[in-house]
Amino acid sequence: MIEINLLPGKKKAAKGAGLSLALPDFKGLLAQVKDPWLIGAIAAWVIVGGGGAALFITERARLAAVEARLANVQNEKRKFDIVIAQKRQMEKVRDSLVYEIGVIRNIDADRYIWPHVLDQATKALPPYTWITRLGAVTQLLAPGAAPPNQPAAVATMDTSGIPAVRVAIEGRTVDIQAYTTFLRQLAASPWFTDVTPASSQIVSEADRPVTAFNVMVRYRVADSVYIRTVPLVQSLR
Repeated sequence: MIEINLLPGKKKAAKGAGLSLALPDFKGLLAQVKDPWLIGAIAAWVIVGGGGAALFITERARLAAVEARLANVQNEKRKFDIVIAQKRQMEKVRDSLVYEIGVIRNIDADRYIWPHVLDQATKALPPYTWITRLGAVTQLLAPGAAPPNQPAAVATMDTSGIPAVRVAIEGRTVDIQAYTTFLRQLAASPWFTDVTPASSQIVSEADRPVTAFNVMVRYRVADSVYIRTVPLVQSLR
């Protein structure tokens, strides 16, 4: 086919000589579409697609943040698991030490009963008063057993499980007021409780009238503020 250029100086570009891109004519397409339902469906699909894409991007960002928080929480949990295990181990050691200390205290409380009884009874003695006899009247009963027909008192168990020791103190004084003073000072001792005067009578001692008395007391372990420990052996300089 032969083409004749009637306009000199202008050459028509041959087809296929270059690459050209052109956008579609949307106005023309919209003008050709006359169905409103089709337009609404297209708009709905555009909105749904855009919303889905935005929701997908948002959820991906939230998932990344949650995964980062989960990793931090897991690291904290591992640290706290180690701390809790160490705490439980220290609690076991503490409970073992508390039990051993309790056993030692019970042994010490039962071991030094009579030194405390003698010390407190001696300190409570007023002038012109002396002790002629001091002894225990403790008798431990089996559960459900009836007390024997004896004048001596029967011991019971205290809160620590140690039998409560009752002590009978027999003595003499030349002054009845010294006897009441002795009872008052026994009751003031932190190591004695239930101080009960059993009997008192006038007897002859070296051809002189004196008051013979009998007092019942119950021994108890004093509070720790009244206990003072000293070393058994002290170095002398």
